[in-house]
Amino acid sequence: MNILIVGSGGRESAFAWKIAQSDRITQLYIAPGNAGTSRYGQNVPIEVTDFEGIADFVRQHAVAMVIVGPEEPLVKGIHDYFLDRADLREIPVIGPQQKGAQLEGSKDFAKQFMVRHGIPTAASRSFDKATLADGLAYLETQRLPIVLKADGLAAGKGVLICTALEEAKAELTAMLADAKFGKASSKVVIEEYLAGIELSVFVLTDGDTYKVLPAAKDYKRIGEGDTGLNTGGMGSVSPVPFADNEFLDKVEERIIVPTIAGLKKDNIPYKGFIFIGLMNVNGEPYVIEYNVRMGDPETESVLPRIESDLLDLLEGVAQGNLTDRSFTLSSKTAATVVLVSGGYPGAYEPGKAISNIENVKDSIVFHAGTNEVDGVVQTAGGRVLAVTALEDTMFEALQQATADAGRIYFEGKYFRKDIGFDLI
Repeated sequence: MNILIVGSGGRESAFAWKIAQSDRITQLYIAPGNAGTSRYGQNVPIEVTDFEGIADFVRQHAVAMVIVGPEEPLVKGIHDYFLDRADLREIPVIGPQQKGAQLEGSKDFAKQFMVRHGIPTAASRSFDKATLADGLAYLETQRLPIVLKADGLAAGKGVLICTALEEAKAELTAMLADAKFGKASSKVVIEEYLAGIELSVFVLTDGDTYKVLPAAKDYKRIGEGDTGLNTGGMGSVSPVPFADNEFLDKVEERIIVPTIAGLKKDNIPYKGFIFIGLMNVNGEPYVIEYNVRMGDPETESVLPRIESDLLDLLEGVAQGNLTDRSFTLSSKTAATVVLVSGGYPGAYEPGKAISNIENVKDSIVFHAGTNEVDGVVQTAGGRVLAVTALEDTMFEALQQATADAGRIYFEGKYFRKDIGFDLI
């Protein structure tokens, strides 16, 4: 079968690497892809929100399944676009329709969903520009620190943790009155701060049944010791040592089961991945956020641990018989270290030549922000490469991934050397 992966980052590189191993594949396409995805299939120069261009390509190349990597095309309705066209509606799209994608597209929608279905989460209230004065008054009644979340998609930058009341008031005003995050902050969720340790649990569902994929923990801060600005993710590990069977049973019973049941009760069709961002508070799970796709860089740690054919699970989603499918997991630990451009997450200069990737033998190098110019692989984004090692122990995996990250060179290269060591 012919498969199209939509996206161009490290997550899509991991999907391409994994799906290319399937004996069901005839031709794999990635739109638009990057310098690394071309090793596993054919890159197609179509942007992720060019639905008409994607549709034309799917028809012309007999694509049998579309796997959507990033959130933007899902929130903008790519699945609905396919369902609305008679010539496309029989082609399965892995990723929710627009209504379900609101779980990520609107923090307020997600909060209301969790409250409605009794899913444990931090207490919160939402405000817009018209109710800014009420929001400022509400802040005065809350304990610090306090969390402010832009309601819409803000490229991972719309969450602020404020430790002082005046700071929180200033930021709320900037978000609502001054459009600090553009349309994304036209509404803001003010949320109770939960003290604990974060992790991510990934679920694949056909809308009725589900499979729980490996959990992972990612590292958002740019600096070692979890200091500095937030990024899209500087590394990840899977499995997560503190997420034992007892904890994961609580996650399934209190969060996953009511999430799937809630979607059905609310008549929200959902075929695809659900990323559940969790806080472990003294052994009790609380939902921080939903995402409607796999995480990045967690995907680069999760997929290498799945030993069986991922496409079999995705076909189960498409055909509505996921309950009949199974998968096998490696007992090994995967550790991912992300290499970023100098200056990231602030301003950075792309177009730096990358060398020595071919000398990495004991890890998998997933391209994230790269392109190829005249045969030379160059940096093209803030997060450039993700290096994943799969080893018997977490220490060995972290040691291997960190060492291999050091073997690659480009001008201004930076990576954290402490990913995962807080868990050892």
